Amino acid sequence: MNWHDVAGELLQVRGSALKRYGYLLCGDPAEADDLVQDALVRVFTQPRRSWEVESAEPYVRRAMLNRYLDQHRRRVRWTGLLPRLATPTSTVDFAAASGTRMDIVSALDALSPRQRACVVLRFYEDLSVAEVADRLDCSAGTVKRHLSEGVARLGKVLVLTHHEGNADDK
Repeated sequence: MNWHDVAGELLQVRGSALKRYGYLLCGDPAEADDLVQDALVRVFTQPRRSWEVESAEPYVRRAMLNRYLDQHRRRVRWTGLLPRLATPTSTVDFAAASGTRMDIVSALDALSPRQRACVVLRFYEDLSVAEVADRLDCSAGTVKRHLSEGVARLGKVLVLTHHEGNADDK
């Protein structure tokens, strides 16, 4: 198969899963679409003799992860360089919480990009700690630290959201 056919089939068969993965990484549907599209361009512009859908998907996911982390680094750098123009945006929407509904995406927004990547790769991608470390080019200890801190922070945010929802029910 040529790259064009493989890319089309990959989008048709696994496009929604790739978009969900991107959404978990960045928390924004439009940005998730951009992650998928940019990753497809990066992967399929690399010369390769032949592609198969099964072998292309891991490359696309890796490219999505790299782009997400790169975007965050750039955002942090620009925010540091342009402090007068940069305004922090609030991602917490307390009015949207109703009842005991827990908003996982808002909770993921409370994590640093590395913590978020570790949590998504470990629990959404179901990778082992060693595999997460390999994907992020860091040690297993670093991954464990990010997971521990990320899960603790998620727990605090989700418990807070849960209690606020219960307080509104009374």
